[in-house]
Amino acid sequence: MKAFVYIGGGIDPAGLDEHPGEGELCIAADSGWRNACRLGVRVNLLVGDMDSLGAEAGSAMAEVEALGGEVMRVPAEKDETDTQLAVHEAVRRGADEIVIVGGLSGRLDHTLANLSVLEALAEHRIAARITDGRNRVRFLKNDSLLLAAGGFRYLSLIPVDEVCRGVSAEGCRYPLKGATLRRTNAAYSTSNEILGPVALISVRRGRLFVVESRED
Repeated sequence: MKAFVYIGGGIDPAGLDEHPGEGELCIAADSGWRNACRLGVRVNLLVGDMDSLGAEAGSAMAEVEALGGEVMRVPAEKDETDTQLAVHEAVRRGADEIVIVGGLSGRLDHTLANLSVLEALAEHRIAARITDGRNRVRFLKNDSLLLAAGGFRYLSLIPVDEVCRGVSAEGCRYPLKGATLRRTNAAYSTSNEILGPVALISVRRGRLFVVESRED
C-alpha cells in the first residue's frame, strides 16, 4: 500500500507530480494538515501534539473527524517527532511505499531529522522519498535506483558514509562508472543532469542521498 505523509514546511504545489489515488492512505503530521488542505487532500489521520497548528488545532481536528478521519493527539514532550509518528502509523497500517510531502525548508534541524527518516525506512526495505515540489530526495544503500526524467533538472549524489564505492550514474550528462565518492568532496557528484528518459543510479558499498532539484 502507498501512503502520503504531509508535514510542515514550504511546498511548491506546481512542482508536485505525485498525488494520492483512490484508497491510498493520507496522513498529516501537525501543521502538515495545512499543506494537505492546500493541495486539496482529504486526510485520513491527523497526528501530532498540534503545537505548530496553534489556534487552528481545534478546527483542524474537528474538520478531519467530520470528514470521517481520525485524530491522534500526543503530548508535546515525547521521544519522536510528529513526522516520525506519522510515518510509523503509515507503516503500522500496511504501507510499503511512502511519499513525504514538505519538510525540506524552514528549520535545518527538522530538515535533517526528516532526511534521517528516509534512512530508517530504507533499513526496513520500505520505498520512500521526501519532496516539497522543488526538491525530491531518496536514500540509497548498497543498491540501485532507476529514475525517470521529469521536471527536476538537477541530480546530485550526496554521500552519507565517509567513502562510497562503486558508484555509477548512467544516462546522465556526467556519467559515473564504479566511482569512489567521499563525503568531504560532495561537489564532485553535485548538479548532474538526466539526459535520456531514465537514469540508473547505483552504489556497490555505501550510503548516499539521491537529490533531484529544480532551478531556484
